[in-house]
Amino acid sequence: MAEETENDNNLVPANDRILSVSIEDQMKTAYIDYSMTVIVSRALPDARDGMKPVHRRVLYGMLDLGVTSSKPYKKSARIVGDVLGKYHPHGDTSVYDAMVRLAQDWNMRYPLVDGQGNYGSVDGDPPAAMRYTEARLKKIAEEILSDINKDTVDYQLNFDDSLEEPTVLPTRIPNLLVNGASGIAVGMATNMAPHNLTEVINGTVAYIDNRDIDVPELMQYIKGPDFPTGGLIYGYSGVQDAENTGRGRVVMRAKTEIEVSKSGKESIIVTEIPYQINKANMIERTAELVNEKKLEGISAIRDESDRTGLRIVYDIKRDANANVVLNNLFKYTALQTSFSVNNIALVKGRPVLMNLKDMIQVFVDHRHDVVTRRTRFELAEAEKRAHILEGYLIALDHLDEVIKLIRASSTPEDARVGLMERFGLSDLQARAILDMTLRRLTGLEHDKIKEEYAELMKTIDYLKSVLADEGLRMQIIKEELIEIREKYGDERRSIIVHSAEDMRMEDFIDDEEIVITISHNSYVKRTPLTEYKRQGRGGRGSIGSTTREEDFTEHIITASAHNYMLLFTESGRCFWLRAFEVPEGSRTSKGRALQNIINIPKDEKIKAYILVKNLKDQEYLENNFIIMCTKKGTIKKTSLEAYSRPRANGINAININEGDQLLEACLTSGTSEIVMALRSGRAIRFNESTVRPMGRTATGVRGITLGSESDEVIGMISVDDPETTVLVVSEKGYGKRTDIEDYRVTNRGGKGVKTISVTEKTGKLVAVKGVNDTEDLMIINKSGIVIRISVEGLRVMGRATQGVRLINLKGEDEIASITKVDREEEVEETEEEILSGEEVEDATESTETDQDDKSESNEE
Repeated sequence: MAEETENDNNLVPANDRILSVSIEDQMKTAYIDYSMTVIVSRALPDARDGMKPVHRRVLYGMLDLGVTSSKPYKKSARIVGDVLGKYHPHGDTSVYDAMVRLAQDWNMRYPLVDGQGNYGSVDGDPPAAMRYTEARLKKIAEEILSDINKDTVDYQLNFDDSLEEPTVLPTRIPNLLVNGASGIAVGMATNMAPHNLTEVINGTVAYIDNRDIDVPELMQYIKGPDFPTGGLIYGYSGVQDAENTGRGRVVMRAKTEIEVSKSGKESIIVTEIPYQINKANMIERTAELVNEKKLEGISAIRDESDRTGLRIVYDIKRDANANVVLNNLFKYTALQTSFSVNNIALVKGRPVLMNLKDMIQVFVDHRHDVVTRRTRFELAEAEKRAHILEGYLIALDHLDEVIKLIRASSTPEDARVGLMERFGLSDLQARAILDMTLRRLTGLEHDKIKEEYAELMKTIDYLKSVLADEGLRMQIIKEELIEIREKYGDERRSIIVHSAEDMRMEDFIDDEEIVITISHNSYVKRTPLTEYKRQGRGGRGSIGSTTREEDFTEHIITASAHNYMLLFTESGRCFWLRAFEVPEGSRTSKGRALQNIINIPKDEKIKAYILVKNLKDQEYLENNFIIMCTKKGTIKKTSLEAYSRPRANGINAININEGDQLLEACLTSGTSEIVMALRSGRAIRFNESTVRPMGRTATGVRGITLGSESDEVIGMISVDDPETTVLVVSEKGYGKRTDIEDYRVTNRGGKGVKTISVTEKTGKLVAVKGVNDTEDLMIINKSGIVIRISVEGLRVMGRATQGVRLINLKGEDEIASITKVDREEEVEETEEEILSGEEVEDATESTETDQDDKSESNEE
């Protein structure tokens, strides 16, 4: 190293050709220079013509070579070599790749290069080498280059200062909007969506007519992006964000339809895929998901695409639902993907985030500048020509004298000077006269020159008026845009689904009818309702679930898979669960512990549930109520709205007194009648309006008075339909239906009336349900046996009868739970009927009337 001497505490190099520089400062400066070069000269498009330098140079180079749309194709290697040698001193791959992309109709909404040969495919296949392919400009690209030779844009020297190249193209097309752009710079990136040319021009014309137009008004013309591969734009909020702010997430979906063959087999057909998705990779990834069992219901995938169009076929298994499979395809594969809009482009050499109006404004300002410069250029050319024509006319008016002067001159220079002095001509006029051919001296040519001069003067007047009137210039821009629209405008390819919501979990679950069972020890499962056969009254039943010792099914809930379940524990807490979130199990499986699904404490048991279709509809929430009752006869009414905000750890639904526990909860409209039944066989009926709505943590009021300390409430129903009958079931398998009108309306808090004759043979009351003839009953006993019977087969009886046997019980077995389900359309054959059931009914019928009469007189 060179020696250094210390001077004023600074290191000064002894050799003045070596400088000491801080590496931090040098790196900072160098990196900033590099990043600005990438931003300005490589990665970001100019907001005026929508071009990056490489694309601009390719188009200008092709124009320079003369490979326009009306000329024969030229080898791509020739074009690339010309662009490299003249304007773009980088790798040939960068130029060829840029040119190829301009020719690919699945990448460019309006391709600018007309390629011949293998230019790649939507499957990601690479194009052939440049020595094999050929290219020329598309007609629409010539509109981008139109008027470039009329001093409409600024030029700059090329890399070796030997040629000039345009800094921007004088485009007649809003190319940034219609073809979009993407690029990664240093510290920033751009990703701009393509749009429909017709819509963009309509929006631009609307902007020219009204400069104060806002983005929502512009979006009445420009609906949103329009991708070259078509497909659906799923949801509009992302589009609005993108057009309003310059940033947004546009969700794209493939265009699909479900075909059903003659044999009834379903297939999902895809005819358009999202923008910039590699078709082959998408199909390969989907096949992997099917093999890994992450996607179910697909038996085969075929790519039937050909020259006529794209077609992908997903064959659906016979037991699968095509709509559910399709939603899962949208969720797990590239059939649905998003385009993250980030509208960053160069405005006056600086990167700017632009919304829809900004981009239109920059384009219109650029066109105004182009039209102004073009008009000035044309005016200058017209005036130059008019000046020459004026000289011709002077010469023709003095033809003999001019000829004499020229013949008398010894040299052309003498003739030129003589003409200028004699007739007051300019140098240009004098030279033009000397260059005239003899045929122009004829009378006919004289008239033509006069006509040309007259037309030229009109043109000059018009061009001057254009330069003097901005409104006229704007009118020219509008007319040229409309001309472009008529030539190249087309229909929108991407359909916008305006009302689409964000995808929800339920979109992936078939909304089937299911049975949810909850055991005494809080094991839960869901099973399709179709797995349970209906049997005749008195049947032995079928195995419903395999439970642990001393466990039995306590709740049987029929629901739709998309329902919300509100679960209430015995201590008065409320938890939420979507029906489809319950693990699926066979009819004989024991299920999964509820504590593993929701955050319910292990020592708490589910005592009641209600099914709710929607927790978002405010009107529905405010006009419906939850009524709860406890074993000790307390009742409480609260608005459903208080339970509409699910929390992971649940909420307090009711305050429970010591020694009491929650028993039942039901959903009401506020005008229902309530029936509460006691274990001792009595029931009370009163109107819901007698119970005022209370807060979520209130205790409630008395609903029924217990007959003794050992007595307790076994159930509650709410009744809206006067046709409803009250079904009561005892623990030894007896049950019956009674008209609701048999229970007179009383005040809440009374002791009630007899609802069933409780004997040693029937056992205590265990359940009360409101039923009608269109429903079935599902009864389960503590040993796990399930039977399904028709309500229609149970005759309506008086209140005081003991009923008929519903299920045969073995030994000390007892009924654990009962629920009602909607009738299936096809009734399966009765499996087995037991004579004892019929005998009980016959024996009971004979005493029914007498017992009713005695009961009524005793109660009175």
